[in-house]
Amino acid sequence: MSEHRRKPPQTGGRAAARRDAQQPSGRRAAPTGDTGSVSPSASHGEERPYGGRAEARRAAQRGGRRRVDPAAAGGGRGGRGGRRAGGAGHHDPGGGGPRKRRLIDYPRYDKDGWRRWTPSWKLVTGLALAFFGTLMGAATLAYAWVDVPDPRKQAEAENNVYYWSDGSQMAATGGEVNRQNVGIEQIPVHLQNAVKSAENKTFDSDSGIDPKGISRALVNMARGQQTQGGSTITQQYVKNARLGDQSQTISRKFKELFISIKVGTEMKKPEIMAGYLNTSFYGRNSYGIQAAARTYFGVDAKKLTVAQSAFLTTLLKGATYYDPAGATDFDEAATAEANTKRVTERWNWVLDEMVKDGHLDKAERDKTVFPKVLDPAKQAKLGGQVGYLVDLAKANFLSNNKQLTAADLSLGGYEIHTTFNKNQVKLLEESVNKVYKKNIDPKKRPDKDTHVQFGGASIEPKTGKIVAIYGGSDATKHFTNNADNTGAQVGSTFKPFVLASAMEVGVRDPEGGRVQTASQRTKIDPDKTVYNGKNKLKIKNYDGSIWRNEEGKEWLQVNDGDTDYKNINLREAMIDSANSPFVQLGMDIGVSEVRKAAVKAGLLESSLNKSDVPSFSIGISTPSAIRMASSYGTFAAEGQQRDPYSVEYVKKGGREIYRHEDKPTDGFSPAVANNVTDVLVDVVEKGTGTNAKVPGRQVAGKTGTTDGNKSAWFVGYTPQLSTAIDMYRLDDDEKNTKRAFLEMFGTGGQDKIHGSSFPSDIFADYMGKALKGTKVLKFPEPEPIGEAYWGGGASSPPPSKSEEPSNTPSTNPPSTNQQTQKESKSPPATGNSPDPSNSCKPWDNWSCGTNNGGNNNGGTDGGNNNGGTDGSADNGGSANNGGTANNGGNSNNGGNSNNNGGNSNGLVIGGPQEE
Repeated sequence: MSEHRRKPPQTGGRAAARRDAQQPSGRRAAPTGDTGSVSPSASHGEERPYGGRAEARRAAQRGGRRRVDPAAAGGGRGGRGGRRAGGAGHHDPGGGGPRKRRLIDYPRYDKDGWRRWTPSWKLVTGLALAFFGTLMGAATLAYAWVDVPDPRKQAEAENNVYYWSDGSQMAATGGEVNRQNVGIEQIPVHLQNAVKSAENKTFDSDSGIDPKGISRALVNMARGQQTQGGSTITQQYVKNARLGDQSQTISRKFKELFISIKVGTEMKKPEIMAGYLNTSFYGRNSYGIQAAARTYFGVDAKKLTVAQSAFLTTLLKGATYYDPAGATDFDEAATAEANTKRVTERWNWVLDEMVKDGHLDKAERDKTVFPKVLDPAKQAKLGGQVGYLVDLAKANFLSNNKQLTAADLSLGGYEIHTTFNKNQVKLLEESVNKVYKKNIDPKKRPDKDTHVQFGGASIEPKTGKIVAIYGGSDATKHFTNNADNTGAQVGSTFKPFVLASAMEVGVRDPEGGRVQTASQRTKIDPDKTVYNGKNKLKIKNYDGSIWRNEEGKEWLQVNDGDTDYKNINLREAMIDSANSPFVQLGMDIGVSEVRKAAVKAGLLESSLNKSDVPSFSIGISTPSAIRMASSYGTFAAEGQQRDPYSVEYVKKGGREIYRHEDKPTDGFSPAVANNVTDVLVDVVEKGTGTNAKVPGRQVAGKTGTTDGNKSAWFVGYTPQLSTAIDMYRLDDDEKNTKRAFLEMFGTGGQDKIHGSSFPSDIFADYMGKALKGTKVLKFPEPEPIGEAYWGGGASSPPPSKSEEPSNTPSTNPPSTNQQTQKESKSPPATGNSPDPSNSCKPWDNWSCGTNNGGNNNGGTDGGNNNGGTDGSADNGGSANNGGTANNGGNSNNGGNSNNNGGNSNGLVIGGPQEE
């Protein structure tokens, strides 16, 4: 047998062969120059080389470790002898022979460790191609399915229908300013250029989409953040044209993307520009450039100047914040002043960008001035009270829902069910007109009765529903809603919030330092807390130091009519509307705490004066009639506060998309609220508010008159209804650039307008009719609250029952003129003894209700030995406690002691008082 055919020795069996096959031999084929010599190691038992590939395979299968014969490797069929025997093929590591290659080799079978799980570049490339292929296929289908929008289909806006609380239709509106499409030839080139410079500089050359902007929007949407702007004009046009779906969803964004691509491909740039300008929202219910041109400038779009075009371009940024007339109905930050500043800055920026982009000559830009914008009143409005009601409901809905915008609402198609009671709105308007026609005569008193305005609001305390408002004479003639923010100060109607704060938080300990805990405060009892009611009282800080303003001047608080009250408890101070006690009380509590109490009651902090001056406590703030009625309603609801609202629910296409949620908060404890109510009941029963009585009803309320007699209020309530009425003079004609409140001395033929006059007349007339047929309810009995307190420089507490009252006469009697300046709407009660009411509570240890101004205790000159003209007799007191018949004699206004005199005895003196 030839040597190369000799069978190799079996050295280890099949297992050894497998091991040998998996391991390299460590020896390579002999160089081509070696012609057949045997390796020297052959004599030592190593395998000999084989002559061919087949034999090498067989040797490998048998476990041989020989190399291919060098001679064979050099030529003929053994020319590939350089290949190792073990590399002839892939084999199953488990020894099962060659393994079939998989289509997707993952995990990788011939790799170990982390390399086994690392995909090959072939696999990655293949998957990427498959993904992009699928994506492109889906995009192709989506592109084929979407349609280019037709802006004409959007031009016909539906009406919004508003309903009364009983379900009957109140008004159909919302589509009153329909969009009117115009061709690109009717849109000035300078307007198109302004839009390009401000919105999309690359409009003429881009493909219609902004990939970066889309990616940013998708990421932000996924995170729940704002999608931000930055879209191209094409994308914005697509968004505007698809107004039926304004949801912030990824699916909608993808639809817009494909529509934008198709629009950019199939529509010409001028068509896209015209479509964008015809579908954009410019505020004031103007939809499209033609409506905007008519609304803001009263001209057709084709006549817009460069200045006007730049202005309308700024509105594309957001009309709510760039309309110079303001839009506080939608956002309190969108005031006329703030908006004017914003729109002016952006208007200048737009013009500068036009110059940079070569769209406007620098010389023309320099001579361009800001255009005159028409007042919103020029827009068509609904007449009568309905116009005010619709505007109020619209603003209420937009501020409370979290999805729809003014642009959405302007398209129409919504059913808005309001809280307005049709009958009560009519009754309130009739009551105002009745008082106006009877007393106000601009022709007779042109310098006194012109520009007289009334406003009013009526709210359910237990729900917060606004059931009626009086916004003005006519929404098409008088454009400001007088029930909403007018800027009129509320005067003494603010005092109940001071009283509530004193009972809830308490007055500070003069010795307690600046930062005081609740234990260092005294929560007061309104009947047992006495303050100095002196006219021109020097106001002090709570620690006794003199309060001074920034100029170092002291504050001397004046009472209405310059009336001195001396020592007076808080109930009586509220009844007579004395200013000095409440101003000093506010300082003792802390103005910041009083402000918090007003907010807890329901006033908006934005309507409250920001300074901490003493007069804060007597109403220098400017809440609306709606908010005043609502905050008094908090007292009527035993301390539960509810924000006023006017929209119950809204439907779209028969589906309810919004409903008001009742979310009451704890404004005050029932004890505080009911005690405030109890004091305000006395104001109506025997104080400045007697003119507001409603026969057969228990009414609580407060009058208010402001410094300079520039506004007058009455705010009152029953358990079922809270109503605020205000009166002022204000020339709010659009031509008047210096709007200012005017004095009301002599208005309506009266020397001075008080809350106890015309406002309380309207209140009483309206409430009597509005409550007719409803159940008569009474307020809860107040529980004991707080402690006795003497503050504001009041003299020492009165003597005990066994002590004699002071007989020190007053050295400053009021003049007859002073008495005539007092309000006369609350005539003194008659009888030989006073009604034993709460006015006696501070002196419960005294004998109350006997010989208090009897036949021998007053009279024209003060009676015999019981208070002459100057109170000089044995039992006389200050001049305020004796004197004329109105201040003594047979009335309830005499002193509370048996002797009807003494500085501490006669607290209810003269007629009603206000500041």
